[in-house]
This record gives sequence, C-alpha cells and structure tokens, in this order.
Amino acid sequence: MIGVAFQHRATRALVRKTNFNVMGKATGFLDTERETIPNRPPLERIGDWKEIHADRSDEKVMEQGSRCMDCGTPYCHTGLLISGMASGCPINNLIPEFNDLVYRNRWQEALERLRKTNNFPEFTGRVCPAPCEGACVLGSIEPPVTIKNVECSIVDRGWEEGWLTPQVPAMRTGKKVAVVGSGPAGLACADQLNRAGHQVTVLERADRIGGLLMYGIPNMKLDKREVVDRRVSLMREEGVEFVTSVDIGKDPEWSKERLTREFDATVLCCGATKGRDLPIDNRDAKGVHMAMDFLTANTSHQLEHNFDGTNPEELNATGKDVVVIGGGDTGTDCVGTSLRQKCKSVIQLEIMPMPPMERAPDNPWPEWPKVYTLDYGQVEAQAVQGEDPRRYLVMSKRFIRDDDGNVSGVEVVDITWGKDEAGRFTPVETEGTLRILPSQLVLLAMGFLGPEQEIVESFGLETDARSNVKAEYEQYTTNVEGVFAAGDMRRGQSLVVWAINEGRGAARECDRYLMGSTQLP
Repeated sequence: MIGVAFQHRATRALVRKTNFNVMGKATGFLDTERETIPNRPPLERIGDWKEIHADRSDEKVMEQGSRCMDCGTPYCHTGLLISGMASGCPINNLIPEFNDLVYRNRWQEALERLRKTNNFPEFTGRVCPAPCEGACVLGSIEPPVTIKNVECSIVDRGWEEGWLTPQVPAMRTGKKVAVVGSGPAGLACADQLNRAGHQVTVLERADRIGGLLMYGIPNMKLDKREVVDRRVSLMREEGVEFVTSVDIGKDPEWSKERLTREFDATVLCCGATKGRDLPIDNRDAKGVHMAMDFLTANTSHQLEHNFDGTNPEELNATGKDVVVIGGGDTGTDCVGTSLRQKCKSVIQLEIMPMPPMERAPDNPWPEWPKVYTLDYGQVEAQAVQGEDPRRYLVMSKRFIRDDDGNVSGVEVVDITWGKDEAGRFTPVETEGTLRILPSQLVLLAMGFLGPEQEIVESFGLETDARSNVKAEYEQYTTNVEGVFAAGDMRRGQSLVVWAINEGRGAARECDRYLMGSTQLP
C-alpha cells in the first residue's frame, strides 16, 4: 500500500523533492494537516435556528483538496457494503477528480464533475456522514481528506456564482410518470426522469416538498429556504410538477387506479417512516413522543414563524427535563432541537456500549469507522451541561406517570450484553443500578421499521421479511406492472446518499421500461 511507504522519513523527503506528474499536489497531505470548515461556537448557535456552519474560506478548501494523495486505487468512491456498512460513496462521486480541480482553482469544472453523479451535493455535503472519508486511503495512516467539506463548498460556490441554472429538456417523450414521495430518493428520481424528457409529477403528503429533507432534518443542519426550497424551485423551472397534501393510500381522490389511468409509470419513494416504538409500562403517558413527531412539529412551527425563536405550543422542550431514548442522527437532532427550545436538561440513553476511541481490530479500514465521536448536538449539550449527554449501556424499564397522566420520569437500569442459551445477545441487568431519571418529555429515537402499510396494501405490493417493499436492487420493479420502488421504502432505513443512489437507479429502470432502452446513468 502506498500509504505504508510514506511513513518512512526518507521516503517523505524524496517525495518532497520529486516533481511527479500526478493528480493533486504530490506532497499535499504531507504539507497540510486536515482542517474542517469550522462550526459556529455552540453557545452562540443554540440561540437561533440558522445553519451551524461558519463561512468557508475558498483558499482553505483548496488547500484541503490538495491533500488528496492520488492513491491509485481510490476506495473513497467505490460505494461498497462491507460488514453491512457503507464504505466509500454510494453514488460513486468522482472524488479525486473534483479534489484536484478545486486544488487547481477550477471550481466550475469541479461542479460539473460533481453533477455527473450527484443531483443534490448541497444536501449530501451537509447531512451525509461521509462514508467516503471513512474509506479514504490516506485515512489508513493519517486523518482523511475533508471530502464532505470540499463537496459542499463546490456546490455552494456554484449557487453563488450563478452556475446552477434551469436545464430544460430539449425534447419531451410524451410519457408521464408519477413519483410518490419528495424525499431525497423521490427528488433524485424525478430529476433524472425529467432530464430524460418525461413529464414528471411528484406527489407529497406533507404541505411542503422535501420529505425527510424538509421535516426530518432540523434547519440548523439543512436550511429549508436557502437550500431545500432553492433546489425545488430550480426543478420546477426545469419542468417538474409538484403536488402537496396528497396522501397516496389514504386519499380517495388519488387511488392506485387514478395513477394507473393518468400516468404511464409510478415510482414509489415513500421512505421508511414507521418508527420503532417502546412498549413498556405507561407508554401512554402524556409527554412520550416519537422523535420524528417532535422534529416535524418544531420545523413546521419554525417555518410558519420565520424561525423567529418562538417554540411550538405543544411538543416543545421549554423548561423541561428531556430524555432522548436512542442514538443516531435522529437522537442527535432531538438533543439539538431541545437545547434551542431552552430545555432544563437533556440526557440521551444508548443501550449499546460506548464506541472505542480508535478503530477496533475487528473494524479495519476501509470499513466505516465505528469510533466515539461528538456530533453537533452532543457538542452543544456538553457546552451547556459540561458533559456528553449520552449514557451508554442503559435500558429503559418503564415510564413514570403522575396523577394527571403526564410523564414525570423514566425508570432505567444499567446492563451488560451476554448470550442466552440459543447464543443470541441479550441484555443482562446490573444489580443495584435501578434508578429514575426525572423527565417531562421523552423522545423515542430508536430507528424505523419500514414503510407505512396503507400505500403498500392499496397497491397490493409484496414485501420482504422486514416489511419493506420487495424490489430487487438495480431493478426496482415491484410485483405490480409499471410500479417501481426505491429508497428507504425498498432497502429500509438508510443514508440520504443511498436514497439518491436508489432514486437515480429507479429512474434509469423506469426510463428503460417506458422507452425500451435508456441513456440515464
């Protein structure tokens, strides 16, 4: 591996003296340390709903682009699944190429490279956990290239410079396609089908377009008006039609029969929105909510009130002790939202053990690094409360309910993980650790179980063992003629970048179905 050789001082010196004709700066990663675009100070940013990121420096981004080491076999854009986890970019972004172009100050060309594979780099550049960086070859010996920052900087500059303009198809095919759901999979699918010349109508059950991007991710991570609405407006100018407040599967005016009658094909991109519940004692106590209900209510309120700092009358954390049960991005978003609503305190409970500080022996590169990190919400909680809000190896036993039916606490116990007689891992309670955590608001952020069943049943779709719609990857065809499925609805809860991958793939196969062949990537 090339990285091993660079650990030797003599080789490092030789590389500095040699003028290789290579991509990027030959000594970039030797001369420049990893430096991400900074976030605003945590105590400042929790006072508003603006994006957490500080302004970028194009010169700094160019320096970081120079660290891309021309590694010969770039795992960063492979998009593999290793040990069930993403390794490299699932949409196969041409990462070494755009890093090199940014380093050489050729930003517009870098944007064109990025647009070849990614319909929405302004989304992934903000909310993707960056499996590309986890697979970066340089990351096997030194901190990896700041790929995510470079990607976001490219597209943000593209918007600022006016390089992103409506690209209306020169010809129309006469075919009509309905895309149900306007999350990242649905928008990517619609964008690709529109480029192919089809007339695309996106149907969304919420009152605004964006799905997960609009209501599932808080504004401080992904600005709704400056980022999401801007992209939707561009797609509308390019010819995509958007219809909101249409709940396919429940709305009698938009039945399967109507879609079949009015459209030549339908692509279902409805997400995996059925949240995992916690059926323990007193689950019906007032103040115990699914995390996504909490996040959606807050974003809806903030949009209606122009992010003026007020909080919703219901489902808000103001002055309350908040317990978030579960981790991941959703749990972090609950922490960050609770702090902005001025909660009294916030604790996040994780039933799994604390990750190690460095890669464990059974988690080698280029697997996704399962290591301890502080996401933006935990950084903010630490700044306010003096410590990471997460408590590991803690299991919730029951909710405590007061005389008025309101939740007043969560009874928890510490656990270890052991194996039962069948060899399955099972939690083992630690004696003497039973206790009650005071809480007037409990948020359940334990992941999602699959798509909601109304639309599945209304279309008569076959499902797999996990209740996801059955459709082969890279085929996306369901058991119903002319109906395709993609994104979390098909693969289960996953990353935004995987949703874009699937949306693009479903568009390709839908185009092939409609036209007999396809030129979509």
